[in-house]
Amino acid sequence: MLRGLTTVSFFADDVIAAQGWYTELLGVEPYFVRPTEGTPAYVEFRIGDYQHELGIVDSRYAPHGRSDRAGGAVIYWYVDDVQAALDRLVSLGARVHEKPTERGPGFVTASAVDPFGNIVGVMYNEHYLEILGSRAGA
Repeated sequence: MLRGLTTVSFFADDVIAAQGWYTELLGVEPYFVRPTEGTPAYVEFRIGDYQHELGIVDSRYAPHGRSDRAGGAVIYWYVDDVQAALDRLVSLGARVHEKPTERGPGFVTASAVDPFGNIVGVMYNEHYLEILGSRAGA
C-alpha cells in the first residue's frame, strides 16, 4: 500500500522567510515555486539520496488550520551525524524538540522545531544505509 515518501509538506505564515531558511539549511534553492511572480504560496525542494520533496506551503492552505504548538507526525530525515545535524538546525534558529535518543543499536533520533513551527526530525538509521547500499549495486 505505502510505497515510499513523496512529499513532506511544512506550513509557514511567511513562505519567503521559510524559503530562505530552508535554502540555508539544505544548501539548495527550491526547484519549484508557485506562483512564479509575487509572493509564493508554495515552494518545493528536492533533497537527499532519493530526491524526496519538501514543500513549504502558505499557512492559509493548512487543511485544519494551524496550532500555535508544534505537534503531529514527526518525519525523520536520514543524517550521518544526528548531533551535528541538530546543532546545525539550532544554529539557524530552530529550537530543540527532542535531544538525541538511541532507539536501539544503529538507530538514533532527534528533532527540532523550525522558526515556523514545524518539527524537523533527523535520524541515523542503519536500515536506510542498507537499502541505499543495495540500490547502489542494482
